[in-house]
Amino acid sequence: MAGIYDRADIYDLFENEERYLAYKKHWEAVFQGKEINTMLDVSIGSGSVTLPVLDLGVELCGSDLSETMLKNCEKKAGKVSGNVILKCTDFRDLSCWNGRKFDCVASTGNSLPYVEEADVLKTLEQMDALVKDGGYLYFDLRNWEKIVREKERFFLYDPMFDGENRINVTQIWDYLPDGTVTFNILYTFEKDNRVFQKEQFEEHYHPIAKDVLLDKLKSLGYRNIEVKCFPAYFPMPEFERVNWYCVIAQKAD
Repeated sequence: MAGIYDRADIYDLFENEERYLAYKKHWEAVFQGKEINTMLDVSIGSGSVTLPVLDLGVELCGSDLSETMLKNCEKKAGKVSGNVILKCTDFRDLSCWNGRKFDCVASTGNSLPYVEEADVLKTLEQMDALVKDGGYLYFDLRNWEKIVREKERFFLYDPMFDGENRINVTQIWDYLPDGTVTFNILYTFEKDNRVFQKEQFEEHYHPIAKDVLLDKLKSLGYRNIEVKCFPAYFPMPEFERVNWYCVIAQKAD
């Protein structure tokens, strides 16, 4: 079954001005007190999360495994008058950037857990190699410890309306014997109380613990490690209660 990353038209259905401004506010909170003028997002996708940094005067580059998503990102960047350099690559191999250094290297959108733990740690090494001395490494993801502990399965989201069409999204999460988790995502499109289109996707994840990620950052020499709620403008509750979080850490000079 196809992943939702193969369908940028579906992936971006819930985008609107309110979400764009929320992500902009998120980056303002993350960047507060930090000098960040250049940024690379190694899982930029369609740009939903990181394109708002253009409004903050940050020069943005991005890479992703999906050419479809990158094409959509390029179109959206044009609409916000942004010049974004984009490259198609797996975040486990960032050699396409030819050793260029950035003030901040990020992985957004809960992308790291798409790969196994060993590959996540390799990716952090790849990202680190592109961070300037004194720069920052950032990532955001779901709280997988909470997910695995609670094992919730069924999620019905508020509908979205596109003209006369109602769009419903349902997710069913399967917890597999090997410790991985599959998100089964169903979109139904209705008009006049009748379903006229269905789209179904699977997303497969490898849960990873926060401390594994933080220990890797420390081993790479990062300091001033901040764990924030996602979006970062929300107060951070006890970690056991948060659904999404982000981490930003500073590389030693």
